[in-house]
Amino acid sequence: MRRLWGLMRTIPRLGLSSIARVMVYRLGVRSGINPVRRLTSAPFDGPFFTEEVGDVERKQPATLVYFGWLEQPVTDQAPAWFRNPLTGREITAASRPWWTIPDFDPEVGDIKLLWEPSRFGWCLDLALAARDGDAQAGPQMERWLRDWCARNPAYNGPNWKCGQEASIRVLHLAMASLLLGEPEQAAPGLADLIAGHLRRIAPTIGYAIGQDNNHGTSEAAALFVGGSWLTRIGRSEGSRWLALGRYWLENRVDRLIAADGSFSQYSLNYHRMTLDTLVMAEIWRRRLELTDFSAAFRSRAEAASLWLYNMIDPLGGDGPNVGANDGAHLFRIGTAPYRDYRPTVQASSVLFGATRAYGGEGDWNRPLLAFGVDLPDAVRAPAGSVRLDDGGYMILRCGRAAAMLRYPRFRFRPSQCDALHVDLWRDHENLLGDAGTYSYNDGDVWLDYFGGNAGHNNIAFDGRNAMPRLGRFLFGDWLQTGDAVFGAQTGEAIVTDAQGACHHRKIQLNADRLVITDSVSGFRKTARLQWRLRPGDWRHDGPCDITDGQHRLRVASPAAIKLEIATGWRSLFYLSKEPIPVVSVTLSEPANITTCYSWTA
Repeated sequence: MRRLWGLMRTIPRLGLSSIARVMVYRLGVRSGINPVRRLTSAPFDGPFFTEEVGDVERKQPATLVYFGWLEQPVTDQAPAWFRNPLTGREITAASRPWWTIPDFDPEVGDIKLLWEPSRFGWCLDLALAARDGDAQAGPQMERWLRDWCARNPAYNGPNWKCGQEASIRVLHLAMASLLLGEPEQAAPGLADLIAGHLRRIAPTIGYAIGQDNNHGTSEAAALFVGGSWLTRIGRSEGSRWLALGRYWLENRVDRLIAADGSFSQYSLNYHRMTLDTLVMAEIWRRRLELTDFSAAFRSRAEAASLWLYNMIDPLGGDGPNVGANDGAHLFRIGTAPYRDYRPTVQASSVLFGATRAYGGEGDWNRPLLAFGVDLPDAVRAPAGSVRLDDGGYMILRCGRAAAMLRYPRFRFRPSQCDALHVDLWRDHENLLGDAGTYSYNDGDVWLDYFGGNAGHNNIAFDGRNAMPRLGRFLFGDWLQTGDAVFGAQTGEAIVTDAQGACHHRKIQLNADRLVITDSVSGFRKTARLQWRLRPGDWRHDGPCDITDGQHRLRVASPAAIKLEIATGWRSLFYLSKEPIPVVSVTLSEPANITTCYSWTA
């Protein structure tokens, strides 16, 4: 009954128009009313970029990298599009119409393992290599595209199931065309492939809009880019897709990106994904000399760029593992690792703010240089302490240390129970960190561990999550912050959950320590504070002190407390997890708890 009441309270927060769009989509597809069910297409046939498809092996063997960590060597012919790289198992769903494949088909398993190579990110690598003189890169890309089209007949199989996945392919093909030459020279086979994808995207964009997340931005950008591309080469059908894409892209940026740059998904990696999408759309718009996006669009895109700039470490490029992270990395050009966000920050800062985020030479410039975008002279001032209140973030900086306090300002559905989570960084190392995501499809236990209170540096009351899970991607009883106070080296916020448990947290960052003061009340039996530490040999050095020899965590309270060290998990990459030490502090009465994390200078 509590779950039902939680769902009833949550539905209005999702927005009636969004719910209506999703329901209309589902009913339309299930009943066959939606025209997407009636789509047909002749097989897509090359040439797409070149007539050459010779079998001569490249000097440098190809490698596909899934989610930034899982490397899969492939032959010169083509990847195994339907093989799970973790199990080696092949699936047979390729012959089924996409709408007959369940969202979580047992045969398919984690569908993202199939989607990853079919996003065509490798087109950017091969197009760059071909432009730089690798005579076999172009033929290899052609072979792979022809093989994909042969094994993924239009609108059948898991790779046609999601409009966003189709959109990502369109964007990567468009960027490859810019790297290899002028879009006006697109071969008929490539134009047919683009049109076939836009026919899949357009009838279901209402579902993407109803999600209020990056599905809408991705699909709108693909319609804008693909529609303008077809229009430029004389395909009249492109004009309606161009208009539809431009409208929804402007609309999504206005709705989903707040004035301070916070994005609707409250996620560092999904924030990057959205910025990458906007960057690709802007590079395309400039190259084709299309009408400018609105001033409001540019202002919000610049704010989103500045948000990410404030979040990440300027010398290492990483940042808090906050929010959902499914391994997406769309606009990957150069050798920067997956968790280096600087290329996206630099590209978006230059394109939307006419200012470099980082001076000097580095991999952060590669995307811009690859597409011939000039670097301005102006460089942003170093990031300092900042409050991003629209999304609920405070970032404090002092000397070589930085701390983030995450507090709920939910206008859109939250994906994790991370209220009042604290992240601590020093010298590019994450000292107190978030667990991440790990998997969307590996069972409820892991889903709840990484997305629930257990995956964050916060307090769990009475052994439950602060928000009840109503579905795989939905929590109920959305938390809201009462008072939130920000200073250059201090931050504090108060959150009370639906069952009356109250948590007041204050943090103070100094050059050699972070002090966190927690006040808890309103719970029935227990409050459990936890700190997720960096990997190392942590050990007790007194009843309420632990150390790894260089860093120390000390806990004090006027109430009786129990401090334990256990093994937990963190996931820096999708479908990858590693053990870490986790300190838990349990008390059974309302009290203050002071935690001091210190390090040697």
